[in-house]
Amino acid sequence: MGGLLLINPRSGDDEPSAEELRGAAEARGIRCHVLAEGEDPAELARQAEADALGMAGGDGSLAPVAAVALERDLPFVCVPFGTRNHFARDLGLDRDDPIGALDAFDGSGRRIDVGRVNDRLFLNNVSLGLYAGLVHRREHHRRRREALDRARALWRIVGEPHRLRAQVNGEEVRARILLVANGAYELELFTLGARASLDEGSLHVYAADGWLPRTWVERSAPEVRIELERSSVEAAADGEPIVLEPPLRFDLLPRALRVLVPPHPE
Repeated sequence: MGGLLLINPRSGDDEPSAEELRGAAEARGIRCHVLAEGEDPAELARQAEADALGMAGGDGSLAPVAAVALERDLPFVCVPFGTRNHFARDLGLDRDDPIGALDAFDGSGRRIDVGRVNDRLFLNNVSLGLYAGLVHRREHHRRRREALDRARALWRIVGEPHRLRAQVNGEEVRARILLVANGAYELELFTLGARASLDEGSLHVYAADGWLPRTWVERSAPEVRIELERSSVEAAADGEPIVLEPPLRFDLLPRALRVLVPPHPE
């Protein structure tokens, strides 16, 4: 049957373009589908006849197709085609070479962990608080086709509290940024860095209370339960805006997803 690559043309910076990426993939014998506005990549992946499922897009585009690959017991291929491509970085791919990543369809497989929150799969992390608010407002502006999305979203949240009061595995936490990650991140000034491993087998909780987080509080656990005194909460799963209903139940599926990666050069 061969592999299928779904391409999100609204990701990245058009270098290469979606059509150029499709041409390079089809030259390798990979079937492609460029997503139209409103198409559901998970449903397309679920219906496709394929022996490998690939997604070309940013971090937020990957998990729905990876979830179908897991559901169908098929290998998954990540083609970095977004702005930051954090998952591709942690997987060891060259984030600046989406065409080179197509070689993964003929590459080797490795098993990695995936996380779930209330039965929704994520590859990197799920965040609450300040960052999640920024993601939601940026998406709102994008849908209204306003310019300077990031700057407008940041300006709107500067005066808002976004300070969470939560129970995390029974422990009270107050933070402006609360994040549950699939594996341990390197802690850097003001932000989280990369992950050294994608098969560590543990969830990590990170909390920071400042607008610019100079220090992080970290905990690790095989499962995480977050209780909040509200009926719904804005979140960002792998950078994608979602709304969740507390309590939030996080668990890990160790080495559940088989990911294909390009072969190493001789």
